[in-house]
Amino acid sequence: MLRLKAILTFTAALAFAAASYSARNFRGYDPAAFPVPVVNPPFQPAPWAFSIWGLIFLTLIVQAGFGLMRRAEDPQWDAPRGPLILSMALGASWLAVAMQAPVFATVQIWIMAALALAALARVPKGAEFPLRAAPIGLYAGWLTAATMVATGTVLVGYGLLPLGLASWVVLAATVIVGLAVTARLAPGAAYPAGVIWALIGILAANTANPALVAGAGVAILALGVTAWMRRAG
Repeated sequence: MLRLKAILTFTAALAFAAASYSARNFRGYDPAAFPVPVVNPPFQPAPWAFSIWGLIFLTLIVQAGFGLMRRAEDPQWDAPRGPLILSMALGASWLAVAMQAPVFATVQIWIMAALALAALARVPKGAEFPLRAAPIGLYAGWLTAATMVATGTVLVGYGLLPLGLASWVVLAATVIVGLAVTARLAPGAAYPAGVIWALIGILAANTANPALVAGAGVAILALGVTAWMRRAG
């Protein structure tokens, strides 16, 4: 059973990467999909920030491959596999859904993020913890921000929040969840790094908005300090 889960983890990682690269130019929901078109919202990271997906896919595949070849029967490596398999399997279809049905895609990315965080929470501490936790943490960290961006886009697109307020809601929600996960789980450096990378992307996309730049800067600092203190503790 453990070996089967290791095989499924590796297969899901490959499928996730392959399906995502088939639509690698995706940079957000189609503005025409909403009653109120949302074009380049300020809470969306700069386009170059999405390059982190290449690193996420690579580390997930390498980790899953190593786990299959060398740690297939290891209970500590097996612990996060269940929710991680489900998260990546959902991820393999996410872009196809996002290009057709943003609301359903937003629900889907919430489930993906929750499963990724559940996988991260299941990674046992001790020997080889960084090898087990870092790929999952980077994935979960970026998804933390991506989930809030997707939600903000839907709220603005359906007229439930004005664009300016939505930017602050997305920023606040991202940093609150990021701080809570970092403080509670001590997930290693990769999780806060994933969140911080998204915040840097938001900061870079808003150089003409000093208030939002300051807010993103404070959020980055808070996450960095929390990660350092939790690691030191």
